[in-house]
Amino acid sequence: MKRSTDLAPALAEAARAVAGVAAGRSLADAMERRAEGAAGGALADICYSTLRRYGRVQALVRMLSHKGAADPRLEALLWCALFALDSGRYSDYTVVDQAVRASALLELWPARGYVNGLLRSYLRQRHALERRIAADPQALHQHPLWWIEALERAYPRSWREIAAAGNTHPPMGLRVNLRRASTTGYLARLEAGGITARRVGPSAVLLHKPLPVARVPGFDEGDVSVQDAGAQRAAEHLDLAQGQRVLDACAAPGGKSTHILETADVELVALDQDAERAARIGAGLARLGLTAQVRVADCTAIDAWWDGHTFDRVLADVPCTGSGVARRHPDIKWLRRESDVPAFARRQAVILDALWRVLAPGGKLLYVTCSVFPEENGAVVDAFCARTPQVRKRELPGGAPAQLLPGAEHDGFYFALLEKVC
Repeated sequence: MKRSTDLAPALAEAARAVAGVAAGRSLADAMERRAEGAAGGALADICYSTLRRYGRVQALVRMLSHKGAADPRLEALLWCALFALDSGRYSDYTVVDQAVRASALLELWPARGYVNGLLRSYLRQRHALERRIAADPQALHQHPLWWIEALERAYPRSWREIAAAGNTHPPMGLRVNLRRASTTGYLARLEAGGITARRVGPSAVLLHKPLPVARVPGFDEGDVSVQDAGAQRAAEHLDLAQGQRVLDACAAPGGKSTHILETADVELVALDQDAERAARIGAGLARLGLTAQVRVADCTAIDAWWDGHTFDRVLADVPCTGSGVARRHPDIKWLRRESDVPAFARRQAVILDALWRVLAPGGKLLYVTCSVFPEENGAVVDAFCARTPQVRKRELPGGAPAQLLPGAEHDGFYFALLEKVC
């Protein structure tokens, strides 16, 4: 059991952040400037873990509350406290006591008795409540109902496993900079430092337990980067060769751009329409000692950024729902709506049509999403191929699957390799 030190402040700050997400803000924005100080680690853990339990904690409060929580922060505090009780990391008494203290820190003094009573009711009724949870798909699978139904349509045999994976902690993958070290050599370096890991790709290493980035050996020196093993397949699938001209069209925060440059000596143009996110590309290039042309631009506004020289390879890592990385960004389950899926598909089609114009004859475009919804993946690519002349859909290198589903080694991604036939 963990000590109760700083749990009440962490619960209070987590309640503020989670209430912000419930009001429509991203978790990153809601947590901004809240993770400083001694309670920072507990705060992040409570926020992320509570949001991974999307439907469950909401359902429990509805079942236990007869009057409802008038203040959004109070309801969010109850969600966070219910996660803490379920986690087994603290004694039941500690959680109840610290949640009551947190309500005072939120200046919700009249609600202290309500918080105490609801949490104690949960502890008394836990087994009966579990039976009710089992009958509520949204509470049981901890995803919005429309999301569950979309998974069931697309993956009738495995949708439960996909949903369950979306509620877990994500794996921590590293990408070894093969310009500076071998994967085997880096694994030996980790072992010498008492860090357990294994190889899961040509340059991909999976840590047995996540580490703070500051404690990853060689990170500051540019020997290694933090990148999911699934995301690393983008550079591997691009069929890169020395001297090519390459476009990373939706590049921020830059992980795939730097992997491209570690893989081959190419001339890289990295675009992103968000100036703040584009700045992160430059920071990654500097850390790794790599060079690229970074531009702030909308890749579909070709006349604003393209110099007329075609590209041998184009990486189109397009905006999407992020349904394949929901465990890494659990606020996605709160913020996405069913109508977002076709909206993203329309945007993805526009991006494909635009980028096809800048691809050289004989060149290859890799279409990538971090989604598991077919409407954003195969459906978009098939429609593009049907309306576009001189396009050939190629098999991925090594016969790799187009759709990766989230699992123990990687997040969920989709890849399609398209060649412009001469």
